[in-house]
Amino acid sequence: MIPVILSGGSGTRLWPLSRGQYPKQFLPLVSGKTMIQETLLRLSGVAGLQPPIAVCNEDHRFMMAEQLWEIGSKPAAIILEPVGKNTAPAVAMAALSAASADDVLLILPADHVIADTSSFHLAIAKAEQLAKQDLLVTFGIVANAPETGYGYIKAGAEQIGEGFKVAAFVEKPDVETAQSYLDSGDYFWNSGMFAFKAGVFLAELEKFNPQMLQVCREALAAAKTDLDFTRLDKQIFSTCPADSIDYAVMEKTDKAAVIPLNAGWNDVGSWSALWDVTGKDQAGNAIKGDVLTIDTSNSYVHSSSKLVAVIGVQDLVVVETDDAVMVASKDRVQDVKAIVDQLKALKRDEAHVHRKVYRPWGHYDLVDTGDRHHTKRIVVKPGAKLSVQKHHHRAEHWVVVKGTAWVTKDGQEVLVTENESIYIPVGVVHSLENPGVIPLEMVEVQSGSYLGEDDIVRYQDNYGRI
Repeated sequence: MIPVILSGGSGTRLWPLSRGQYPKQFLPLVSGKTMIQETLLRLSGVAGLQPPIAVCNEDHRFMMAEQLWEIGSKPAAIILEPVGKNTAPAVAMAALSAASADDVLLILPADHVIADTSSFHLAIAKAEQLAKQDLLVTFGIVANAPETGYGYIKAGAEQIGEGFKVAAFVEKPDVETAQSYLDSGDYFWNSGMFAFKAGVFLAELEKFNPQMLQVCREALAAAKTDLDFTRLDKQIFSTCPADSIDYAVMEKTDKAAVIPLNAGWNDVGSWSALWDVTGKDQAGNAIKGDVLTIDTSNSYVHSSSKLVAVIGVQDLVVVETDDAVMVASKDRVQDVKAIVDQLKALKRDEAHVHRKVYRPWGHYDLVDTGDRHHTKRIVVKPGAKLSVQKHHHRAEHWVVVKGTAWVTKDGQEVLVTENESIYIPVGVVHSLENPGVIPLEMVEVQSGSYLGEDDIVRYQDNYGRI
C-alpha cells in the first residue's frame, strides 16, 4: 500500500493557532508531534507500506518537507497544488503518480486524531483485502452520538468480507435525523479516509468526471520537478473542476464498500473537538502552556507566549498567540470562521500568517513594528542560505546574537560573529548564509519608506523562489 497524505485546509477552524499559511495539520495539537507527523507515525507496524505520497498547497511545501524529514519519512513524491481544487483532483494526482495501477492507495487526511492504533491497523488490513477485490473502500466511523457536523454513510445489507456494500452517502443531518441514524445502527460517520487500487479509482473517475481526469493528466505531464517537489502546471490545473472524492466518485460508483472503524477517531474540526481529545485536569479543563485557573471548569485554555489567568468561568475556549487572543463559548466555536472572514475583509495579516513566519532556511519573528521600521528576530538553520537579493525601499541592520553569519554585500564577503553587526543599504545586492553547525540568531532592524515582504528582488535562490 501507498499512504497518500492529503494536506489542504484554510486554517480557519482553529484560528488563531492555525492560519491560512499555517493550518492545523502542521501544529502539535494533541502530542509533541504535529498532526501530519502523527498521521504517518501511527502507520508504524502496518506491513508492506511503500513510501508515502503527499499532496499539499504550494505555499506549504517547505513545512511539509521539513516535518516529514524530522520523522525520517522519505516520500515518493510531494505534489504541489498551485490552487486548491478539493480532494478528488488531489487523489487523482496521487493515483496517476503511483508506480502501478494495482498499487493500493491508503488515502489519509493529515489532520485527524486516532486514539486506538491497533484497531486502526486491523481496519486497514480489512480495507486492503477489499481494495484488492477492485472495491473502493471507505472507513465508516462507528457513531456514538447524534453528530450533526459529519456526513454519514449508510451500510447496505450485503456483507463483503469484513465490510459492507455502501447503500448511500448522506449529507450532514439535523439533530432529529442524526438521532434516527444512531438508533438504526446502519449509519457511520464519513471519515474521509479511503483505500482502493490506483487504477480502479482512475477508471471510475474517468467514467463519472472525464474532464477532471484529463486536466489532471495534462497538469501532471506538464509538471516540473523542483528539489523534492512535483510542481503541477498552474495554468492547466487552474482549469480543473473542483470536487470532493465523495461527490466526484464515491456517491456514483457501484464499487463502494465501507469498513467500520471504532478507534477513537476525531477530525479536530473545532476547538470544542480539540477539548474532547485533550487530557484534562480534575475540573475538566484542558490546559496548554503557561496558564493559571481559579474556579474554572470544562474549558480549553491555550497559551503560546504569555501567562494566561482565567477566573470564575466555565465552558470557555481561551487561546493566546503572539499576535491575537480569542475567547469563545465552547458551543459557539464554529463561528470562529466569521472572525477570520472579518480579518480577510479588513485585509489583516492575522488571517493568514503568525508573527513568527517559517521559511525553508529557518524562521523570523516580527517583534516590533512602526511606520518606518520593523524589528525581527531571525534564526537561520546550520548550512542554510537566504536568497541573493536586494530591496528598493528599505535598508537593514543586522546584529549577530549567536553563531556566525557569512554575508555577501555588493560582491564582498564578510564573516560576522557574535556581538558584531553589519549594515545593508537600500538597493545593495546581498545574501546571508549560516556556515556553522549551530543555528544563527540575529536581530534585524529594517528602516525605510516601505517595509512589505514583497519589496524583494531575488537573483539566486536555493529553494526555487525566483
